[in-house]
Amino acid sequence: MLNETMVQELIHEVTEDNEHSLTIIKCLLEGKITDEEISEEIEVRLNIVRRILYKLYDAGLASYKRSKDPETQWYTYSWTFEKDSVIETISKNYEEKAEEIEESLAYEEDNMFFVCTNGCRFKFEEAAEYNFICPECDETLEYQDNTSVISGLKEQMN
Repeated sequence: MLNETMVQELIHEVTEDNEHSLTIIKCLLEGKITDEEISEEIEVRLNIVRRILYKLYDAGLASYKRSKDPETQWYTYSWTFEKDSVIETISKNYEEKAEEIEESLAYEEDNMFFVCTNGCRFKFEEAAEYNFICPECDETLEYQDNTSVISGLKEQMN
C-alpha cells in the first residue's frame, strides 16, 4: 500500500513531510503503536513524530486511543493507521478533481475567448462590451484559439 504513488502523494501532502512520514506509517503497520516507540525505532525527535501523527489524525488517516499509566499517571497514546480512510480520501480527491476538470472543459468548450498582449482573458460577450479593447491595459483583444486547452483537459480526464 505504501509503495503506491497516490498513497505516498496523499501522505506527503497531508503531513508536509517527505522525510519521516512514510517511515512513521511503516512503524505503525509493523506494530509500533506509541509515539515513543516510533521515535526510538527511527531515531527521530519525539515532537516531530507527534506532529506528523497529529496531522495524519486531523486528516482522518490515523486514530489513537489514550490510556493512563496507573503508576506514573501519564497518558500513553496508542496509534493506528487507518488504511480504509486512505482509500476513501484518495477516491474523494479523485472525484473532486474529475469534477473540476469536467467543469473547466465545459466552460472552455462553451465559450469563445479573446486576450490582450498582457494575458488578460475575456469571453466573447465581455470582449464585445468593451469593443475588443482590454479595460485593464487598453490593449486590443485578439481571438484566442483554446483547442490546446481543451485537448489538455480531455487528456487529464483520461
